[in-house]
Order: sequence, then structure tokens, then C-alpha cells
Amino acid sequence: MMTRIVECVPNFSEGRDRSVIEDITAPIHRIPGVTLLDIDMGADFNRTVVTMVGDPDSVLKAAIECTLVAAKSIDMKSHVGEHARMGAIDVVPFIPITGVSIDECITLSERFAEAVSDTLKLPIFLYGEAARSEQRVRLPDIRRGEYEGLKEKLESKDWTPDFGPSNFNPKLGATATGAREILIAYNVNLNTDDKSKASKIASIIRTTGSLAKDQDGQKIIGKDGKPLRNPGKFDALQAAGWMYDDSTAQVSMNLLNHNITGLHQVTDTIRQEAEKIGLTAVAGELVGLVPLEAIIASGKHYHMSPESADESSLVDAAINGLMLDALGDFDPRSNIIEWAIMEAMK
Repeated sequence: MMTRIVECVPNFSEGRDRSVIEDITAPIHRIPGVTLLDIDMGADFNRTVVTMVGDPDSVLKAAIECTLVAAKSIDMKSHVGEHARMGAIDVVPFIPITGVSIDECITLSERFAEAVSDTLKLPIFLYGEAARSEQRVRLPDIRRGEYEGLKEKLESKDWTPDFGPSNFNPKLGATATGAREILIAYNVNLNTDDKSKASKIASIIRTTGSLAKDQDGQKIIGKDGKPLRNPGKFDALQAAGWMYDDSTAQVSMNLLNHNITGLHQVTDTIRQEAEKIGLTAVAGELVGLVPLEAIIASGKHYHMSPESADESSLVDAAINGLMLDALGDFDPRSNIIEWAIMEAMK
């Protein structure tokens, strides 16, 4: 097994045409030293999350080649989807797995940006650990305004791209790349078609919380001239209300550090908040892969006898407690990153 492993999880703004995604991911299959672990297509989001692992240089080469293919295939001028987005190749994060530092992943993101920005005339922002200013650390801050507001955003001196031109590229939009630790993309579905109820729960649990309002429903402005916020219940958590399909709203989340805020913690709290408004949490959904450690932590929480349970039993308890099999079969061998890597390397 490789001793130096990097994960790259590019998000492409195409989730409906499988042939396009097959073309985009083809380089991963033919480049030595990189393995495709997962392709998660979302029709309503019109977005695909691709997960690849391998040695740093091979992963970088694959990310660049996939990007060049995607740039030919995706046109943002006609793109619509539920998920927030600003570009055809929306975000390309590099994540250290084994034997690789976060600083090396920062360098990989910079090399990626340098390789594609001029070729594609593509504005690129560095985010996460690679960010060069405080306002670019958080991906939602970079995406704010989305594709539709990007032209105006690029005209601001505060949003000069880190790589590439400041000119708006109507076909490709803009891309964010950077380095981060393992992020868990996790959603919980509710038995309602009312997105606002999912948004309400999201505002209660996410780190940034919700806007503070007076009795007339107006924003309360602080002494610094900025709106005051009610803090959320959890740290290291991003959350928003989305639609899973036409009849199902969901709380969509990114767990930025599962050691601070775990899957079982957010799931149980969503259940509690849903019950308060007469709803039920009906399914959990992982987008991409999840670290074994995070699943084991949830398994210990949900298992009746965690002290005596083996690893497999704890994983089963987590799948059940998190409702990961409610939407269909959940195969831990392909959804837990360490197990998926072992399967791929056989």
C-alpha cells in the first residue's frame, strides 16, 4: 500500500448527464498512482462530487486533467441546481491522508491553480488552509453571490483572484481550491417539502447561527454596524436547508472537524429540533466518503454495549443510528475511506 496518500475531492457543476461525468473522470483511470474511490452524482443539485486518492503528484496530474475536460463539457450559462455554486469546476480541495502534511497540500493547491488558471482564463481563489486572507478561509464566503453575482464580485478589489484573470468567464465562472483536513458532507432528510423548516433547523445547529431580530422581525445591528447573530449549537459545522427532491427537505451539512462535532451529535439534535415542529428525521445521507474514526464514534454512541462490541458491530450500529441505509443499501467497504482504499488497492 502507498505510504504517501493525498485525497482530492473536486466538485463539478454537472449531476445529470452521466456521459459527461464519465469523460471528466476518465483521466483518473489511466493515470498511474491514483485511484477513483467514489462518484456521487446529484440530479437536483446538478453537481457531482468525485473522490480520488493516490500519491501527491499523480493526484495533482489527475485533478488538472479532469479540470481541463470539465472546462470543455460544462457551460455555467445554462446551469441550474439547488446547491450553491460559482463555477463549472466549483471547488478542488486537497486533503492529507497518510504521510503527507497540510503544507504539502497547500502547495498542491497552488500548483493546481497555476496550471489551469491561465490556460482556461479561469479566476481561482485559494481557501481553507491555503487562503491568503481571512475573508477567503471559508468556502461559503467565497461562494456568496454564487455564479449570478460573480461578475460584480470580480470587479471589487477585495475579490481579486489569487490566480487567473479578474475578468468574468461566463462559461466557467470561478473555482476555489485549497487544502483542508477531512470534511464530512452529511445530510439529514425530513418528512416535509417545506425547505424553510430545514433552513430553520440548520440555523439553530450551524456554527454561525442565525441573524438576531427584534420583535418586529427586523435585524438587530451592533455597535460595529454589523448585524448581530445568535450563536449556533455546534462548532466546526456548516449547515443549510436544501431540497433532496420535490417532496423532501433536508438539512445539508459539512462537518469540518468530526472530533469537535460528530455525526451522531448533529443527527440527534436534528431529530430533537424536528420533533419540536412536528417533523421526523427520516434518512441520513453521506456525500463522498467518511473516516472510519467518525463512524466508530457514532457506533459507540448508538450501540447498546459499545465496550464489548467489535469494529464491524460498531459500524453496523452507526449505519442504523445515522439512518444511512434508509435511502438504499449503504456499503461501508466503499463509503468508509480507509476500507475503500484497502479495497481499491487489492
